[in-house]
Amino acid sequence: MKTRPSPVNERLGPLERIDDYRWRLPIGYRDGMRVPGIVYADARMAEQIGRHALDQVANVATLPGIVRASLAMPDIHEGYGFPIGGVAAFRESDGVIAAGGVGYDVCCGVRLVRTDLSLDDVRAHRDRLADELFRAVPSGLGSAGGLKITLAETDDVLRRGAHWAVERGYGDPEDLEVIEEGGAMDGADPGEVSARAKDRGHGQLGSLGSGNHFLSIPYVEEIYDPDVARAFGITGVGQVVAFFHCGSRGLGHQVCDDHLRLMSPSARRYGFELVDRQLASAPFRSDEGQRYFRAMAAAANFAWANRQVIMHRVRETFAKVFGRGARDLGMTLVYDVAHNMAKLEEHVVDGEPTRLVVHRKGATRAFPAGHPAVPERYRAVGQPVFIPGDMGRYSFVAAGTAGAMEETFGSTCHGAGRVQSRSAARRQLRGVDLVAQLREHGVIIRVRNPRLLAEEASEAYKDVADVVRVCHDAGISRRVAKLREFIVVKG
Repeated sequence: MKTRPSPVNERLGPLERIDDYRWRLPIGYRDGMRVPGIVYADARMAEQIGRHALDQVANVATLPGIVRASLAMPDIHEGYGFPIGGVAAFRESDGVIAAGGVGYDVCCGVRLVRTDLSLDDVRAHRDRLADELFRAVPSGLGSAGGLKITLAETDDVLRRGAHWAVERGYGDPEDLEVIEEGGAMDGADPGEVSARAKDRGHGQLGSLGSGNHFLSIPYVEEIYDPDVARAFGITGVGQVVAFFHCGSRGLGHQVCDDHLRLMSPSARRYGFELVDRQLASAPFRSDEGQRYFRAMAAAANFAWANRQVIMHRVRETFAKVFGRGARDLGMTLVYDVAHNMAKLEEHVVDGEPTRLVVHRKGATRAFPAGHPAVPERYRAVGQPVFIPGDMGRYSFVAAGTAGAMEETFGSTCHGAGRVQSRSAARRQLRGVDLVAQLREHGVIIRVRNPRLLAEEASEAYKDVADVVRVCHDAGISRRVAKLREFIVVKG
């Protein structure tokens, strides 16, 4: 593929345009790069990339064992160590695992539940449904989930994930068939999760948290690929679904914090230097690397259990409001996909199957049709991918592709991506009644702290339609349907 050197501007430096949707950050942009950076963006998005986020793409490229490239999805923005929207794969044999390459909210992810209800069915019940969901699913900073479990039970959650929840009546066994990793990651070890992490998390099971986490009730506004949509249970325009985004809460945050400290001295001990202390990492096969991997798996299991309990409460709420059981309402789980994980996977590198530690930080797994990790019911069409936008616009359903497997280790974008910091958004929207503004746009919102809504307003984010379009046109995911928000619950 011919490269056309084309610096976007002086601030960004020598991004080389590969084609309309791919840009190369060449080896040499900074000392120590082992591979180039590849950024997925159109020309306008490329100009929006912050300098620090681009530097982080280059910094990741300096880590030992990295293969092919340090990748960035079109929702790229600055993160901790790795950029949000970053993907990097390291050889299992001599590569590293990095806590910052997963992030503080381990196994943060998105879950979609389809229903047989139409927008007309729900419209008359909208305010009551919003109120009941707000009561049923705790949200906000430090929110507790209402499940009274002991610390010993917390260990069981960390081992068994969503299975723990289903066995206690929070959902159905068939739910587990359509959760990434079946809802429980092998190798999880509660012994690697600190008492502080367990204490922070054990009272939060079944809660949303704050920030960009949400529970929404959108309807299907547009279908782009009817055959794939039908396979996912999306049957027509106007269909109502439940859609929510959350992770491992305080437990996952503490796991990251604890293991960043554990990994910090590892680089020098194992003979490599870090260009940024936020890249604290350890060889995957080292004691520190394996301890983090086991703790991360445990935190991931907590996140899957958390989303399982939330889904059960959503189903109960719909049953209460509409006077029919969740099964009668057609409330089946479409899929649960994570976007803050490090996974041990096999990919083809230089023509050879190679075991890699694939880090996706603010990036979604997007495996293609035929892949054995895709649930059997979707294997003919590819893995479902969910890409939420901001609370005032829309979100998307997509599917994994062979192109993603070839280029991005089976990965695509995870959301809209910020264009404003939280503080900048608050300054810009000071005095604006966002609740009233959202209602004018057909969205009713229930929120714990309205003063923080500005941080999550549309103005703070890229238009997710543009992000999804770039991924679709680049061939790393396939657009399936657009969802329009009309009820949103936030912290």
